[in-house]
Amino acid sequence: MTTTSRPRLPGTPEEIAASPRGKKTIAFFDLDGTVVFGFTAQAVAEDRFRRREVGIDEIFRLGRVGLAAGLGRAGFADVLAVSSAALAGRTDEEMTAMGARLFAKKTGDRIFPEARDLVAAHQQRGHTVVMISSATQYQVEPIARELGIDHVVCNRLEVDDEGVLTGEVRAPIIWGESKAEQGQAFAAAHGGDLARSFFYADGDEDAALMHLVGNPRPTNPRGGLEKVAKRRGWPILRFESRGKVGITEAARTVIGLGALGPTAAGGLLVGAITRRKRAGVDFFVKSWIDALFLSTGVTFHVQGEENLHAQRPAVFIFNHRNNIDVVMAAKLIGTGYTAVGKKEAADNPIGAVLGNLLDAVFIDRADTANAVEALKPVQAAVERGLSLLISPEGTRSKTREVLPFKKGPFRIAMATGTPIVPIIFRNADEIATRSEMRLRPGRVDAVVLPPISTDDWTVANLVDKIEGVRQQYIDTLADWPAG
Repeated sequence: MTTTSRPRLPGTPEEIAASPRGKKTIAFFDLDGTVVFGFTAQAVAEDRFRRREVGIDEIFRLGRVGLAAGLGRAGFADVLAVSSAALAGRTDEEMTAMGARLFAKKTGDRIFPEARDLVAAHQQRGHTVVMISSATQYQVEPIARELGIDHVVCNRLEVDDEGVLTGEVRAPIIWGESKAEQGQAFAAAHGGDLARSFFYADGDEDAALMHLVGNPRPTNPRGGLEKVAKRRGWPILRFESRGKVGITEAARTVIGLGALGPTAAGGLLVGAITRRKRAGVDFFVKSWIDALFLSTGVTFHVQGEENLHAQRPAVFIFNHRNNIDVVMAAKLIGTGYTAVGKKEAADNPIGAVLGNLLDAVFIDRADTANAVEALKPVQAAVERGLSLLISPEGTRSKTREVLPFKKGPFRIAMATGTPIVPIIFRNADEIATRSEMRLRPGRVDAVVLPPISTDDWTVANLVDKIEGVRQQYIDTLADWPAG
């Protein structure tokens, strides 16, 4: 499989792939505004307000520091001191749990896919990847762990021998010149070469460390850093796959969803004319999905499109990253299929309507025994000539990692003698985050692999065969084909 030929532009995985290998190259990544959209401190503050953990005294002290900062008499260290003092008496265990909770509910979905790709590219070159941030360990470490970043340089709230926060911040405070000093110290301690190193950051206060590395990469830079970057000719990176969906994008999604009514009417008409319910259903579902993606500006670049129609019925499987990729897969398949989804999808009005029309089955992933029983009607539908659309991972991957595959889809393929057709999405998470239903305009890249026969599959070799299919996903994502 040939790698896609792309320009080695600054700030792209292609640039990194052409850089020198080895740990001497350090890739420093700031957190807020660079790896994640927005500020993780805001998520912490909102969580504490909701839980009524913020007292009047803390609000007064923060207000006073804010006024002083506006007059140039206070800075980041003063704000951090107030916030840290308010947490005195909390346990490290409590704060770690809070960080994990916020990551699962908020900050994990805010990771820029573009940043994730850059981190992975540096890791593949054997570079030393460091997250260097002015945020605290409770904000930074869950995200670093998610991205496989082992080295974290950040502000750390002091914890005593009993595991209780003292209200103090461990020196030195990571901010501005201090961040640059800590970057230098890290490079010296780990044998790094700053002249061949990278720094991705967005803040004015990050300019000091930008000047020290050979490859400064201002990322979503704010005003001051953007001016410095333009003056010094540093390449500016802009990530747009996360953040608030604009009014235009939100309106487009509403229009796309609003197409349900007209397309449903068309489906009823087709069904009445042909006297075939399935013809009406296929017309309705396909027309609505086409209208949804047309209205939202989502296009598709599909390689191996001929494999979608090579053999029908088939068990179509896809890698699962968000709430929309099942609809993306349905767009590619077109007509003549049923589907399997998680039980929670039945609570979604649209999911319930489409599920009923397609004779889809919603299963409880936590109840394995009943899940197997629930798949029997699906198997019967495949035997009647319908294809099956299903994610073998069973749940949305929080990363771009391909999760282990469940056996259900493959057992159905074996029992019905139908082939398996893998659909591999590369960037579905750039169109919509893991949890949202609103779509951003953009191009979805997909590869459809040739049908895989299950004629020689047996109970004895099933696990190995499944792992072989999963490996095709891993290999394709790691080495995307040209085209």
